[in-house]
Amino acid sequence: MVRFSSIIFNLIVILSTLSLSASDPILRKIDPQILRSVEEGAQMVEYIIYHRDQAKLPDMKNLTKKEKGRLVFNILKEHAERTQQSMIQILRSHQATYRSYFVANAIWVKSDTETMMKIAAMPEAASILYNPWVKMQMPEENRLELKPRSPDPEWGIKKIQADVVWQMGFTGQGITIAGQDTGYEWDLNPLKSKYRGWDGEEADHNYQWHDAIFEANPRSPENNPNPCGLALKAPCDDNNHGTHTMGTMVGSDEENLIGVAPDARWMACRNMDRGWGKPSTYMECFEFFLAPHDLEGSNPDPDKAPHVINNSWGCPEDEGCNPSNWALMEQLVINLKSAGIMVVVSAGNSGNRGCGSIDNPAAMFEPSFTVGNTRQDDAISGFSSRGPVVVDSSYRMKPDVVAPGSGVRSVIRGGFFASYSGTSMAGPHVAGVVALMLSANPGLEGRVEDIEDILRKTAVPFTGNLDCFDFPGADVPNTTFGWGRIDALEAVKMALEFTSSTNDAKAETQILCFPNPGTGIFHFTSSNPEVRFSEIRIFDYQSRQVFVAKEDIPVVQRSLDLSLLPSGMYFFKMSGSKFSCSGKLIKL
Repeated sequence: MVRFSSIIFNLIVILSTLSLSASDPILRKIDPQILRSVEEGAQMVEYIIYHRDQAKLPDMKNLTKKEKGRLVFNILKEHAERTQQSMIQILRSHQATYRSYFVANAIWVKSDTETMMKIAAMPEAASILYNPWVKMQMPEENRLELKPRSPDPEWGIKKIQADVVWQMGFTGQGITIAGQDTGYEWDLNPLKSKYRGWDGEEADHNYQWHDAIFEANPRSPENNPNPCGLALKAPCDDNNHGTHTMGTMVGSDEENLIGVAPDARWMACRNMDRGWGKPSTYMECFEFFLAPHDLEGSNPDPDKAPHVINNSWGCPEDEGCNPSNWALMEQLVINLKSAGIMVVVSAGNSGNRGCGSIDNPAAMFEPSFTVGNTRQDDAISGFSSRGPVVVDSSYRMKPDVVAPGSGVRSVIRGGFFASYSGTSMAGPHVAGVVALMLSANPGLEGRVEDIEDILRKTAVPFTGNLDCFDFPGADVPNTTFGWGRIDALEAVKMALEFTSSTNDAKAETQILCFPNPGTGIFHFTSSNPEVRFSEIRIFDYQSRQVFVAKEDIPVVQRSLDLSLLPSGMYFFKMSGSKFSCSGKLIKL
């Protein structure tokens, strides 16, 4: 009785002070939507605690992908376990339902308002985040084709020349692609043999599949339960969207060539209930990909992490993802990228709003590789969201690139085929190209920034007449096409050139260029005095050579005067008798 009276008293206090939230430091931590639900009488609330102390990761550029993955996993997990102890003690003492995360230092909670206020009052609590169900933007078209066509690569595959790369012997072999989406029907003919949990005779879903949907979306009618169920121990797709995207990444069989990287393997996580997801479900899938675990959620192993993740979903502000939880969502991408995992994100289907329509997680974030949508004639699709990112006042250039995404035919549930249109269809093309690049040059594994640079540099540049703020549509990059439409053949060629002439990875990774960005003079240096170069070549974004220097001198002694070059992004290739490396320069 005393505890019940205490809850009522605290609830009255909260309600009476809502009008003071602008000045109350504790209430300012709590998302207004949560406070509004309390004001309307909610006694139990769901929220995410975003910890003030986020783990600091060291410079890991000289590490392999596995080394990065293990180090990031160990640092994040130890940090979360150590810093969350006092919060968890309170949650347990108040019998709250909670789940701790380490991929970002955060805790999902369902508790009474009294517990929430105690947590919010803790100095280590940076914010109390709203955790709403968010509706994904579905593809514009859905044309069902009951009969598969003849074995000819789909138009998007041919447009980006992925089929030419196959003839070179690079089909994604040895590479793992991950997807988080509405789920996946794993045992369809174009997908089954590519599933990492299938050995040709039996399935083992441990470390290959996780279901982050433990409860149904409350917007679904009570008489319409999820067709797959909840907390599944094997892959299932409740919507078609996820299966379709995976088909574009890896799908193929005797009668259908629908996947960009047909010999890559795949793993997956369901983060949506029929297209509705939450920040917490997105976070849970990212954590699974950072360190995949068994079906019981135990024994995480970062060595089993994928190389690239496709994210054909968004979290718009008008449906609940707001500035209060952007920091959490971005931290997820930052930490995955630090672990050597590339995060490919669809730009969104709000292009009808014009400039600045790339405005929600995770497409808006700098560390995300954001993909817009083109048609068969290489024109931009009208619905493809445009940059720059203005919603956070960063005016960040987006998208990074564009890819085929209109009228893309792929497999759906039941083994049928459908043509969908959306940036959700464009992103999988890019994830597939990453797999082709890595199968061509495994030495690029984990080197996310280098992979992204190659994709930008080798993209086919396109311009338009849409000027957005200070970004002319006639420039490259621009806010409609980014750096251009991806080209798998050129990306793989450059990936092959990136290979060191020896196995001396130490010499290759010790090259530094500074200042970068710079105004004219760029210095190349190495801590290894034995490293010597025979030539440096500088290329512009159209792969045109604009500078070359040939001298047999130590790298530590070389500077380049590029003051006569126009401002923009350039790429350098440095080579010598014992090493070869590439990189990016920004000329201000």
